[in-house]
Formats: sequence, C-alpha cells, structure tokens
Amino acid sequence: MKKALLVMAAMTTLTSLCAADSGALDALLGENWYGVYMNGQKAGYSTSRVSRDEQGRVHVVEDAKFQVAMSGARQDMRIFSERIYAPDGALLEIISEVVDPAQVSRFHAMVSDGELLLQSTVGGAVKETTLPAPTETVNDALHLGLWARGTPQVGDVINFSVFEPLYEQEVAGVSRVVGVEERVLNGVPTKVYHVRTAIDLMAIDSRSFVAETGLTLEDEVAGILTQRLEAEEIAKDVSYSNDVIVSNAALVETPVADPRNRERLRLALRGPVNENHLFNDDRQRVVSRGDHHEFLSRRIDPDALAPVLLPVTEESVARHLKPTAFIQSDHPKLVEKAREIAGEEKNTLEISRKLCKWVHDNVRSSFSARLSNALEVLEHREGDCTEHSVLFIGLARAAGIPSREVAGLIYIGGAQPGFYFHQWASVWVGQWVDMDPTFDQPAVDATHVKLAEGDLYRQARIIPIIGNLKIEVLPDEGPDLFAEAEAAAAAAGPDATGAGEPEPEEAAPAGNGG
Repeated sequence: MKKALLVMAAMTTLTSLCAADSGALDALLGENWYGVYMNGQKAGYSTSRVSRDEQGRVHVVEDAKFQVAMSGARQDMRIFSERIYAPDGALLEIISEVVDPAQVSRFHAMVSDGELLLQSTVGGAVKETTLPAPTETVNDALHLGLWARGTPQVGDVINFSVFEPLYEQEVAGVSRVVGVEERVLNGVPTKVYHVRTAIDLMAIDSRSFVAETGLTLEDEVAGILTQRLEAEEIAKDVSYSNDVIVSNAALVETPVADPRNRERLRLALRGPVNENHLFNDDRQRVVSRGDHHEFLSRRIDPDALAPVLLPVTEESVARHLKPTAFIQSDHPKLVEKAREIAGEEKNTLEISRKLCKWVHDNVRSSFSARLSNALEVLEHREGDCTEHSVLFIGLARAAGIPSREVAGLIYIGGAQPGFYFHQWASVWVGQWVDMDPTFDQPAVDATHVKLAEGDLYRQARIIPIIGNLKIEVLPDEGPDLFAEAEAAAAAAGPDATGAGEPEPEEAAPAGNGG
C-alpha cells in the first residue's frame, strides 16, 4: 500500500475542535519525538513541534520519516506539514511536502479574504485551486492536548474539521473519550485519557492516549500504524526489515491454477471485512456466510456491450473525466500521448484496449513507495501497479473516457502463493469495465478481488484489512451467486432500485502498490 498508507500517516495529525485560552496553548509549546510502527515493527519516526514567532503566530509542525522494505529494497519517504495560525487562532497558511524516492510533491495553501488558494506541485506540474476558507483553527491542530488539559469526562464528544491539502478538502470527524486510566510517567502518577476518533468518509478509526498534561503518549490508526512517544535517540533507531508486500498478503494453502487466464473463482474471506468492502456487480458477488464472506467472480466479455463512441455525454460519469493534482489528464503531454495511441479510433472500448496495452508495454515494472501521478509516470515510465493504473487513467481521461481507480487483491503464485494488495482501473464504455494495465488485461481475470473503488477516501477504507485478511480457495461448486442476484432482481420487479452508498465527488486519487 502506498497512498493509502499516507492516509494513515496524515490521520495521526487530524484533530478536534475545542476552545482554549492562551495559557493552555502555551503549555503545549515544545518538541516531542515519536517512534512509528507498522504492524508492530519499527518503520520510522516523527517529530511534533509547536512554537510562537515574534508576531504571535503559532506554528504547528509534523515531520515523519518512514523506511519500508518492498520486495527486498528499502524505500524511504518523508511527510512534512507546517500549519501557521494568527494570534487569534485563525488558519493562515499550510505548507506540506511528501518526499518519495522519485520526487517531492509540494502543497501550499494561503487563506485570505474568506478564500483558500491551494497551489499543488506534483510531477513538475503546478495546479492552483481556489476554495472557501476552511473553518479550522489552532484549536483543531492541538485538540488532543487542549482537550486533555480541560479534564474531559468519559462519553464526552467533540466534532472537528481539518483541511488536508493532499486531498484538497476539509475533513470532518468526531472524537470521543472512551476511558480514563492512571499511569506513572517520570515517577509521577498521571491521569491518561483514551480517545477514539472517527474520520468522515474514510470509515477508519484511530485511538489516542493523552496525559492530563496535554502530552500525547500514543496514536494508533486502524490497528496498523502507531506513533509512540520516545526519546529522540530511541525514536530515530529504525531497522525495519519486514517486507510490506509479503507481510500484508493473504497467503493460501491451495494454489490457483493458471491465474491470469482464470475465468471463474470462489473464495472464503475471513477478517475485518464489512459493508465498506463488499462490491457486487456484473463481475463479482459477495454474500455473508456466518463466520466468513463467500466471494464468487467471473471474467466478463466487454465485446458483448453495445459500442459507445466518443464523445461520452453520460452526465452520471462526467466527474470521472476531470483532472486532479495526481491525474493531470488536461496536461498537454498526456493529451498528446492519448491522441497518438488512440489514432482515429472513436470506439471507447477499443481505445481503452489500446491504452491498456501501451501502458503495459511502455512502463517498466518495479516496486516503489512513490506518491504516484500520471505525468511523472509518463516521463519516467517505471513503477508498480499504482504507476500503471494512474497513467492508464490519466490517458483514458485525456482521451475522453471516464475512468477511476480500483483497489483490492490479486492472486500471485510462486514461492509464496496468495492474494496480494493490488491496484487496477475501471473505464466506462457503456458500463464500468475493470482493466488491468499491469498485466495487459482489458478484462481482468477472476482472481481480482475488488475491495474499494474511486477516490482516496474510498481506497483508505481497506486499510483495516491490511495484514488481517485470511483467504481460502474453495472448489467451484455451490450456489451461483450471480444467478441468485438476477433472480432476486427479477422478483423485485422493474421499479426496484439497488441499494448502495453513493460515490462522493473525487478528491486527489490514490492507490496502493502491488
């Protein structure tokens, strides 16, 4: 996982809204160091720093460095954020950087006259966006400490809102005090608050332990990423060697024969799977079986669809044509390349096939921890499934074909056979069709298990599954879940509407390495 893991890192800095006086805020000035752990193993460190400048402005700095192993190679990343607030607490400026092995992505937000001007520099392309000024104040940035110093009670709830430049929107959520305990800190008995936080749109919970002094002792996101207060020299001692690709996979005892040509597959899924991860469409069906979910998938034939020619005018999918900071589909280089590949073809399915093959043939496969964007991948033409899918989507949108990202699992054989986290794409060619440019599949094989689709927040919902999913390959016997669904739909009548959560407007797209 790549951008999805960045969500977790960012979540450790998301905070809640409460009132505080200057004295309470001054008590939080200073610097603290934290060890960062992924699945219980040291993966990096971070520092949190709060200060006042000569003008009375408050600076809140979060600086995290990660070291992970991907297929045997160490990958280094850095996430930096500085938020600057006026003496009255109003948000003035946000400076954010994501440094990966290939590039530095920069985000700079300035608040003035009721508006926020956001400048994003990704893959060398600069994008400027004007948005309404967020409601965030300094109390949001320091909520845990301020709240703890105010002596909250078990059951107390506080709503919050924080603007995140990476996602180009203000994120809302709620924090709740769920427990109080006593710990001995530096030889002194100290009251410690246990706080649970839920972030809107992500369906991910975090928990924090905060001393009555306002000092955060530990933050944990989705049971995977933990920040723990440590002395500087201990925090910086990182020797993370666990390979995130293998450790997060769902290994299986029964190998899948000929996976890339697999037409049909039945699985049992066990673990923290919930309604946020269950997708039922023409290609896959999932039903609850008590202690597990039964999954049935099939390869579909897109040639059976009625041809759809450019331009696509379907309003319901129009948002999937829009460029973003990470999918720069309006950039001249992407537009030119898409036209070159498409040629005179107007059939959206045939263009999609051409784009899928071109990306597969021209992007060299390698594992990376990059914050992927279409323009950078077009320039360097290297990366894993994230880079392949992001470039494919960028080219598809540039060609006028609605497209979106899909995250989930794919079966990989070899010495450690199992289902590995993967990313591919979906294109609208009269209906949504899953394509995988990593493997040059204009119709994905049956081993693709979709767990999320769409924007960054949607993909972040699979974070609790990482490293916690068990999969059993079942014989292809038993009820036909597709036939059952078709029968149920027929019985419901022509006026019945399918249930499902509406997809939100897209933010900065994200993905996960595979």
